[in-house]
Amino acid sequence: MSRKPERDYEDSPCRGLSRRFCKSGSLKWWTSSFAYPSVDFHLRKGDCPSLLELCIKKINEDIDRYNTFSMLPRDISQQIFNKLVCSQRLTSVSLEAFRDCALQDLDLGEYAGVNDSWMDVISSQGSSLLSVDLSGSEVTDFGLSYLKYCENLLSLNLNYCDQISDHGLECISGLSNLTSLSLRRNDSISAQGMSILSGLVNLVKLDLERCPGIHGGLVHIQGLTKLQSLNIKWCNCITDSDMKPLSELVCLESLEISCSKVTNFGISFLKGLQKLSLLNLEGCLVTAACLDSLADLPLLSNLNLNRCNITDDGCEKFSRLENLKVLNLGFNDITDACLAHLKVLTKLESLNLDSCRIGDEGLINLAGHRQLKCLVLSDTEVGDTGLHHLSEFKNLRSLEICGGGLTDAGVKNIRALSCLMCLNLSQNCNLTDKSLESISGLTRLISLNVSNSRITNSGLQHLRTLKNLRSLTLESCKVTAYDIKKLRSTHLPNLVSFRPE
Repeated sequence: MSRKPERDYEDSPCRGLSRRFCKSGSLKWWTSSFAYPSVDFHLRKGDCPSLLELCIKKINEDIDRYNTFSMLPRDISQQIFNKLVCSQRLTSVSLEAFRDCALQDLDLGEYAGVNDSWMDVISSQGSSLLSVDLSGSEVTDFGLSYLKYCENLLSLNLNYCDQISDHGLECISGLSNLTSLSLRRNDSISAQGMSILSGLVNLVKLDLERCPGIHGGLVHIQGLTKLQSLNIKWCNCITDSDMKPLSELVCLESLEISCSKVTNFGISFLKGLQKLSLLNLEGCLVTAACLDSLADLPLLSNLNLNRCNITDDGCEKFSRLENLKVLNLGFNDITDACLAHLKVLTKLESLNLDSCRIGDEGLINLAGHRQLKCLVLSDTEVGDTGLHHLSEFKNLRSLEICGGGLTDAGVKNIRALSCLMCLNLSQNCNLTDKSLESISGLTRLISLNVSNSRITNSGLQHLRTLKNLRSLTLESCKVTAYDIKKLRSTHLPNLVSFRPE
């Protein structure tokens, strides 16, 4: 099994299996330094649900018996609606019972069957409606016209709604209270259609990811001075000329323009964005020369230069980005010489060097990074000696060294990293049961991957101490699902995901 899933940069708010767009999550660690498995909270055995919870559960089961909930308090109607959506029991027929209920939030993203016929009831919530998610629905421009009566709407999510065009945007042009608008993956929105967005003066967040027709349209949003977050990832139509209007967005804090045609020249237009803290340039045509412009951004703390044209040439300019906390340099042609210039970036909390030409000696430059919590060194030249240089990262919580030449001797250096919660050592084929013995003291681990190694069933005994372990991956090892299940039943009560299974 490969350690890297097929690349997918889109978020998916999956509530179960979407009929079209449910996606397996990609690592995406650059936007959050480290992520932990989500937790579902349920009533513990013996806990008694409240009377309200019991009533809502009963109504959910007998939904076909009710014609209207408009006489109920809004918060109760809202909970009934949410329960129906969560249990996949809301239909166009049962939706009618929520007409004129003054609901505030209608989260129907990726919900099957949503189309224009639903919009009349949705709009009947009137001025109470604050948030609507119609992602992946069959709603058209006509259906969207119903929302013009919901003048207090703050958040509207229309991701993957491929039947909405510029005409649909005209229908929401009067929703001047909108603070969040998401239009991901829309082929029909044009640069001319974006002129309609200029009236949404209270927008704080705008998402136009994978909208291939917006080149030249960003000029229409330069007056949205309250905008704090702009996502135009995977819009390969975007060029340097589109960057100039962005220089007017003085409140912008987050900008994602990955996989575009933007070069160092385009980045120079961002110099005046004094509040910018997060910048995603993954896959852009930039070199280390862009660091001259980025050095003028005093609050820049999160920078993604993954899969760019970064080499050792010009890397000395990294030393000027002293406030960086998250830095992604994966899949660039950099060596230990570049790491020497990262030595002064002592505020770093997350660093990705995946597939770079980094070796053992380069890691000496990271020895003083006491704040480092997440480190990715997969498919590099780092071996046993390099891990020795990491032994003083006492705050390290996530470490990934896949596809390397690690041996049991090198893994011994990990024993002192007592704060580790996520450890991925997959595809190091020389690791044996002794490595599991070395990490048996890392009792905070919640995720462990030692796939494609020489681990055997006998080595599983060393994992008994890892009571917090929730995910265990030992594919292509001499380990059976039976023995993992046995270990879980006797020693690992929190283990919810394991392979082989």
